[in-house]
Amino acid sequence: MGTLKAKVRAGRLVLDVPTKLPNGTEVELTIADQDDGLNDDERAALHAALAKSCESAKAGRTVPADDFLEQLWRK
Repeated sequence: MGTLKAKVRAGRLVLDVPTKLPNGTEVELTIADQDDGLNDDERAALHAALAKSCESAKAGRTVPADDFLEQLWRK
């Protein structure tokens, strides 16, 4: 089963959608950290870089992952 999302309501975790997990199933919860540590300028720069990368990929300017990793290892 993938990721389940829940919200806290009246001190209880409530799933957004039903689950098929059997009663008594134990699950481990991790609180999602919403603070990425970036300030507004850094976040804007990240989003601009990601948009530029997506445009490059759409234009076919890509390299196979193995080739890219090999180039990194050489450095």
